[in-house]
Amino acid sequence: MSVMDIRLFGDPVLRTPAAPVTDFDAELRGLVQDLTDTMIDAPGAGLAAPQLGVSLRVFTYYVDGVLGHLVNPCLDLSPETQDGDEGCLSLPGLAFPTRRALRVVATGQDMHGEPVRLEGSELLARCVQHETDHLDGVLFIDRLDPEQRRLAMRAIREAQWSGSPAPTVKASPHLSGSAFGL
Repeated sequence: MSVMDIRLFGDPVLRTPAAPVTDFDAELRGLVQDLTDTMIDAPGAGLAAPQLGVSLRVFTYYVDGVLGHLVNPCLDLSPETQDGDEGCLSLPGLAFPTRRALRVVATGQDMHGEPVRLEGSELLARCVQHETDHLDGVLFIDRLDPEQRRLAMRAIREAQWSGSPAPTVKASPHLSGSAFGL
């Protein structure tokens, strides 16, 4: 398949809840491959279909050397939380402290329609929550405390890519420290 353009903040598809996948066909398998290729090229820890302009409930992840995907995810979150910097391939170059559940159990399907159960903590849990948020039309900046959200919105307005007429870019974010693009 191929590396695709990643939709940037401001594109309406990023704020639209995605439709459940009902057809487990060659088109879905192609989408999973495009998501995987684009995520690895970016590079990122995860990528959701809406970030490629496709409003379907599917995402890919690459965390701690484990590559995978999940279709139609449902999450069970732990009550314990973690704090850490979080970034997003749709907001390139930006990262802000974001609270997430420490552990997650995700159920759904693979690209063939077979049941999948994914359990993870720390980075994998953060990634799965972040990507599932994308499928619900939620961005990580929506989860920031009011002060951090204000700073994030300022950074977005000042970003070189902000307000561009075509809100897509082949992303190559260079985040430092513990931040990562999802």
